[in-house]
Amino acid sequence: MPDRRTLTADCTSCFALCCVALTFTKSADFAIDKRAGDPCPNLRPDYRCGIHDRLRPKGFSGCTAYDCFGAGQQVSQVTFGGRSWREAPETRDRMFAALPVMRHLHELLWYLTEARSLAVTHEIHADLDAEIADIEQATAGDADAVLAIDVDARRAQVNPLLVRTSELVRAGAGRKKDRRGADLIGAKLAGADLRSTNLRGAYLIAANLRGADLRRADLIGADLRDADIRGADFTDSIFLTQSQVNAARGDAETKLPPRLARPEQW
Repeated sequence: MPDRRTLTADCTSCFALCCVALTFTKSADFAIDKRAGDPCPNLRPDYRCGIHDRLRPKGFSGCTAYDCFGAGQQVSQVTFGGRSWREAPETRDRMFAALPVMRHLHELLWYLTEARSLAVTHEIHADLDAEIADIEQATAGDADAVLAIDVDARRAQVNPLLVRTSELVRAGAGRKKDRRGADLIGAKLAGADLRSTNLRGAYLIAANLRGADLRRADLIGADLRDADIRGADFTDSIFLTQSQVNAARGDAETKLPPRLARPEQW
C-alpha cells in the first residue's frame, strides 16, 4: 500500500502549485480574485506563503481548507523531475494542468488505502490491491501520460469498491437513514445519533453537529464547510479527509480518526 505520507501535502517539496495554478474568487474564502496561472501576491520567491501564519485573519481561509493529497509534490518532483515553472517557464501550462489530475488520483489512492486497511473489507482486498497498484503506476508517468488520464473513468472504476467498503463497514447497524446527497445545510443535528449513516455527498454546510455521533458514518464527498463539529465523534468514520476537517469548526473535544491532524485554527 502507498505510504500515507506520500498522500499528505508536503509544501517544502512543491513549487507552490496550488498558489499559482488554481483560481481564487473573491468571497468569504478568498480576499482577492486571482486567475488560474497567476501567482498569488502573497507567494514569496522561495515558493513559501508570506502570510502563512495569518491566512484566516487576512481573508484566505480557503487556503487553510485546501488539501492536495500530496499531488503538489508528486507533480513537482516526479512528473516534472524537480524542474520548477519559474526555472523552466515552458513547463508552466502543462504543470498547472497536471495538478488537478494528480489530485484526483491521489484522492482515490487515499480512499482505496483506507479501505484496504480495514479488516472488514478482507473479501475485496485483492481487488483493492489491484486498483491501488494501477493508480500508483499512473501517478508515476510523465506529463503526457498524466494529462491523458480520464479521471472520470478512473472514478467510475473505483467507485464500486468504495461503495462495497461502505456497506461492509456499516453492516449490522439496523435500519439507518440513507442521507446520501441530502440537503442538510444549516441543519440542527447537535447530539444526533448518526452512527453508520450514509452521508456520501451530503450538504452539511454550517450544520450544527456539535456532540453528534458519526462513528462508522460514510462521509465521502460530504461538504462540511463551516459545520460546527465541536465535541463530535468521528471515530471509525470512513472516507473523511483532511480538507473536510479543515473546513469545519471543531475543538479539542472533537474526536478524529488517527490518520487526520487537528487543524491549527481549532
